[in-house]
Amino acid sequence: MLKSANKTETNIYTLEVSVSGEDFNKAILQAYNKQKNKIQLPGFRKGKAPLKMIEKFYGEGVFYEDALDIVYPGVVGDAIKEAGIEPVAAPHDLDVTKIGKDGVEMTMKVTVKPEISIDNYKGIEADKGDASVCADDVKKELASMQERNARVVTVDDRKAKKNDIAVIDFEGFVDGVAFDGGKGENYELTLGSGQFIPGFEEQIIGHKTGDEFDVNVTFPTEYTPELAGKEAVFKVVLHEIKMKELPTLDDDFAKDVDDEVDTLAELKKKIKAELSDKKKEDVEKDFESAVLEKVVDLVEGEIPEVMYDNKLEDDVKDYENRLAQQGIPLDTYLQYMGMDRDKFKESMRDNAVKQVKLQLAVEKIAELEKIEATDEEAEAQLKEMADMYQLDVEQVKKWVNIEDVKKDVVGKKTVDFLVANAKAIVAEKPKKTTKKAAAKKEEEKPADAE
Repeated sequence: MLKSANKTETNIYTLEVSVSGEDFNKAILQAYNKQKNKIQLPGFRKGKAPLKMIEKFYGEGVFYEDALDIVYPGVVGDAIKEAGIEPVAAPHDLDVTKIGKDGVEMTMKVTVKPEISIDNYKGIEADKGDASVCADDVKKELASMQERNARVVTVDDRKAKKNDIAVIDFEGFVDGVAFDGGKGENYELTLGSGQFIPGFEEQIIGHKTGDEFDVNVTFPTEYTPELAGKEAVFKVVLHEIKMKELPTLDDDFAKDVDDEVDTLAELKKKIKAELSDKKKEDVEKDFESAVLEKVVDLVEGEIPEVMYDNKLEDDVKDYENRLAQQGIPLDTYLQYMGMDRDKFKESMRDNAVKQVKLQLAVEKIAELEKIEATDEEAEAQLKEMADMYQLDVEQVKKWVNIEDVKKDVVGKKTVDFLVANAKAIVAEKPKKTTKKAAAKKEEEKPADAE
């Protein structure tokens, strides 16, 4: 039961909470029933000693700690609700001032969601990119399609050159000693791709199939600690040289890569339309991100450091889980990146801070603008989730809290509101100068400008 709740510091409330003797004695009995099978007293079979006898033998408070663990979550949760506060972290600085058969009294501190202020969030100015598609964009996409449909052929009559695929065996040595991870067999390396450390691929260029040679390199300073900055020698055997043979851009190529077109001209037209749709979508996403970046800068208020810490921990765990799905332990990944966990967390901290501020800003703006979610909007969101996971809507309803769904809907509507009320700053396109115009401009130059 909540006895008192007082704001004692910025964003911190001190709660005084009590547990009745009746409730605490019930918890003691629960603790006894949970532990009794592990306890044996003289004259009693194991697990058969009565509660009173155990308390007499070990002391009345033998089960107090376990009993407190039992009542604590419910009692504190109810006290927080009664106090009408919104905690952002678990209670801390717990002080049990009284504990016994007649009940418990304790105080604790609770860090709460901060009250922030935000002004001038309507009419935010942000840069918006150009969504137009030019001939070069279409040309690049066609080149990419050629690459994807290229035929790889073996080359026997020349030396390896940039963009070739070299099939190699290699083994690396530092001070004459082989090191872990420095050996490979029949490895296909595209020369000029930058897959290997600087200087490695360049030294394969110019060699022929069957050549055995040394590659001398120095590891970058930003590398795994045991190799960083050290000189190494790789023993290399070049087994095969391959190259990509690109298909000819013609009507046959167009039909091969797309069943819906008959000519290269039709393919180009389709590519332009698809690129246009994608570019418009990207421009809108980038504009939204630019607007939200500026919203973050408008947040004023003292935000508890624990909110940043918790968000950072969540982000690290999420990153670790995504790597685990690929079969890569986080520590292994960090070793390859030449980082430890502390440096990795520090690199993610700025983003965690921004995300916390943005969440608080969006919630505050929704409150100021009275943005709410209707039951129909929440239902639509649930259906979207069900479709994504190929489940029945009723199944999804069992697993998610409808109020959390509504919060998500309100968040999306608030972001849409901010973007709709923002001002896009679109850079002017540079005017193209034709050869004829350039020549005329040159003729009009004053003689002393030469």
